[in-house]
Amino acid sequence: MACYVEDGDSRLVTQSRGVPPGSETLPSNLPVLHQLAVHGKSWEVSNLSEDSPEALSVLAPLNPECLVPILRYDNRLSGLIVLGPRLSEEPYSSEDKHLLDSVASQAGIALENIHLAEKMAERMEADRRVARDMEIAREVQARLFPQAMPPLQTLDYAGACIQARVVGGDYYDFLDLGPGRLGVVLADISGKGIAAALLMANLQANLRSQYAVALEDPHRLLQSVNRLFYENTPDDRYATLFFADYDDATRRLRYANCGHNPPLLLRASGDLERLGATATVLGLFKEWKCGIEEISLRPGDTLLVYTDGVTEAPDSTGEEFGEARLEEIFRSHHREPVNGLLARILDAVQKFSGASQADDLTLFIAKAR
Repeated sequence: MACYVEDGDSRLVTQSRGVPPGSETLPSNLPVLHQLAVHGKSWEVSNLSEDSPEALSVLAPLNPECLVPILRYDNRLSGLIVLGPRLSEEPYSSEDKHLLDSVASQAGIALENIHLAEKMAERMEADRRVARDMEIAREVQARLFPQAMPPLQTLDYAGACIQARVVGGDYYDFLDLGPGRLGVVLADISGKGIAAALLMANLQANLRSQYAVALEDPHRLLQSVNRLFYENTPDDRYATLFFADYDDATRRLRYANCGHNPPLLLRASGDLERLGATATVLGLFKEWKCGIEEISLRPGDTLLVYTDGVTEAPDSTGEEFGEARLEEIFRSHHREPVNGLLARILDAVQKFSGASQADDLTLFIAKAR
């Protein structure tokens, strides 16, 4: 007896002892194997050879008398039992064949289970590697967010980003422009997940490599960033961005709003101003111009910059958190320290949207002393 099992390489392979040299493997495309699979049960060689004697030539060294197919659930051949003459020299009876078919059926189920278990193990290992890669990506991206906060005498500030996935496309940064000078960046890359995270890293690298230009000419800095982002990203990808630089000595804030949600500026008097767009989004147009606006932050003024993940956060019915709710919380708690106000807004958004977070939540808050 010899038992052959499919090896996944278009062959049937046996580990049975005593197999003649050259018969250790069988091509799975042998016509006799196709006939066996169609027949679906034990077949005496004498009957089979009447139809196609040449099909058995490859099995001839085994001196076969009965062939038993081992089938998958879809009736494809996954193995073969080759039996020589019985020791009693009697032909195989119908009871013998019924027993052999039963054994082959159980073997087919066992082989299918082994195959499925191997596939499951491979999938689990692949998922484990992906999970590990994603964790590394998360750790790398976390290092792209601000690791230090340049000290200022006239401004308290804080930022945070809570990502909807392991990695995301929202980005905020604090740039040290020298003593008493702070650069602030908050951006939202189109898309989500790994693709957005890679573009976010690209944008961060462009800004970090050139931000020294911001002091003399922020317009030129942003034009260069747009050009690089345009050249290095697909045609359908873009980023909204708010960029500002603050001068501690003069309390002057210069800013550019590139297609971003208008930041809210709550004056100490209670008046609310919106810092509207001064340019379109980054990355869609090679020829791109940007306006620079300037305001002063007086004692008691509070600035709130956010991404659309905050105002567009949906609840279970699909209703969005909206700017009205954000403005109400902002007005009600603007006297709190910046970290407390930041936490209060994020908590309100998360409670509103429940367990599911549809998009990254990114905020920057600054309060003039």
